[in-house]
Amino acid sequence: SAQVIEANINAEGQAIYDNVCATCHNMPVETKSPPLETLKRMGPRAVSHALTNGKMKVQAANLSADDIDNLVTYLSATTDIDNSWISQHTCPVNQMDVDTGPATIWTQGFNLQNHRNLSAAQAGLTTAQMGKLQLAWSMAFPQTANMRSQPAIVGNTMYYPIVDSGQLFALDIAAATPCVKWVYQHDIPLRTTLGYHTLADGTPVLVFADNAAHVLMMNAITAEVLWDVSVKVTSVSNVTAMPVLYGDKVFVAISSGELNMGAAPEYECCTSHGAVVGLDAATGNRLWVYHTMIDAQPTTISRVGTQQYGPSGAPIWTAPAIDEKRGLIYVGTGENTSAPATDTSDAIIALRMTDGSVAWQFQATPNDIFLTGCMNDNTGPNCPPASSINKDWDFGAALMLAQMRDGSDVVLGGQKNGVVWALNPDTGKLLWDTKIGPGGAMGGIHWGMAFDGQRLFAANNMSTGPTADGEAPGLHALDINNGNILWSYLHKPDCSGNRREEIRSCESNYGMSAATLVVDGAVVQGSNDGFVKIFDAQRGEPIFSFDTAKSFATYNGVEGHGGAIDNFSIWAANGKLFVQSGYGLMGIPGNVLLAFKPAP
Repeated sequence: SAQVIEANINAEGQAIYDNVCATCHNMPVETKSPPLETLKRMGPRAVSHALTNGKMKVQAANLSADDIDNLVTYLSATTDIDNSWISQHTCPVNQMDVDTGPATIWTQGFNLQNHRNLSAAQAGLTTAQMGKLQLAWSMAFPQTANMRSQPAIVGNTMYYPIVDSGQLFALDIAAATPCVKWVYQHDIPLRTTLGYHTLADGTPVLVFADNAAHVLMMNAITAEVLWDVSVKVTSVSNVTAMPVLYGDKVFVAISSGELNMGAAPEYECCTSHGAVVGLDAATGNRLWVYHTMIDAQPTTISRVGTQQYGPSGAPIWTAPAIDEKRGLIYVGTGENTSAPATDTSDAIIALRMTDGSVAWQFQATPNDIFLTGCMNDNTGPNCPPASSINKDWDFGAALMLAQMRDGSDVVLGGQKNGVVWALNPDTGKLLWDTKIGPGGAMGGIHWGMAFDGQRLFAANNMSTGPTADGEAPGLHALDINNGNILWSYLHKPDCSGNRREEIRSCESNYGMSAATLVVDGAVVQGSNDGFVKIFDAQRGEPIFSFDTAKSFATYNGVEGHGGAIDNFSIWAANGKLFVQSGYGLMGIPGNVLLAFKPAP
């Protein structure tokens, strides 16, 4: 198995953690922060980046370089991890070439409209087989706590990113167990799902972003980086959603980490905002930028003497949906982070692909100014004014363009207040809206919905604390024509057997945050407490369940353990259902990729 060399506990680093970090990370549910267990599994590369250039840069601003080194040493469970498993599982010479041609999995939503729907032919699995699966193999990755990003699959080649360690693998998945064709090592953690495309000259490429808001285009055959550009529009810009290549442009949605920084009393809150950047696919050069608001201006001086700024916020967490007929892209925005509130927050916005100009916008929830650090104590000098609803009701799920029974198009958005919205794509006017369940800062509809041609499937996460309006996580099927709920599955906590030992939060952390998937006539959904559940799409009848929140004897010899299933963690191809398990930001880290095949 992979060698893990234990590090001695760094007393100086532990003291810094206790003084600077523990207030939030020892209260992960209340503060939306990864717990200490997750931090210790992320590895030094990811922790160091977070403290120096990432989400924790503000919190670490008063730490010296030695302080940061000590903190990284304390939080990193190991000083060295042996990746010899890679050389031990390198493909034989006759399997080293990657496959080219049409891709099975090539974009986050499986098509340009984000339907997240795979036919039996695409997946190599039928509904009947989906109800009778067995584990084919498991593999694990060291220095990893968050299994979050969907791969691309072309033939028997799976391009698979491990974000915490900054590695991108080209795996051959044809045999009984995978082998490694090549591995690319990035200098910082990676971030997004992969896009796969073929350029006009026939070159197959991968498009993705890292944790520093750089977008990269890579030759999929050689792993050569063709271009690497920063898409930041402010100093704390992030890229969370997959960059989408269409035609001669790459569309990149810009989010922000300021949501987690702004509550610090000494922080000059807040100056960042969301955007969409249109890049030239050939060069990576910027062609246009849509900003969700004007640049922040100085507003007032806080009661502790800090300059405050506004407006800010309305980050874009979602991969754009492409409307080829209208020449539009659709994105959803999040909350404001400082006053004044804008009409572009918690909104659905249609942009023209040619120049990024606004065709129309629909604001679902006005006046939502929110900072994570003010969620449980709204008395800080930077906290939202009393007039704000203070809910964090983002559009976190990718927007979708679908078709109703009469053939007309509809734009669909899932919001973190638990509401699905249906809009006219020509005007942005509301057609219907349906609340499927409770919402809140960690609740409602998170990463993605799915559409089978008749029904829309949306999962609802659970939320706790002052922003929540209830706890009822589950999966719901809606009539695309009117929003009526056709069936519902409500997920309940499961602490049976030894699950309480595996998941200490089994009674409280059991929502459904991950993006939903349709395969043939089956709907697949992951849960925060580690279950993968499969349902009959028409009737809602459960046909398969598997608990991933446990240890696995992996084929590559790396110690493996599952956890929360979140983000874009389930896909299907080549006769297998793939599930990556472990998402530390939801409190249950893990590091395994599981492959399921039909039982004989």
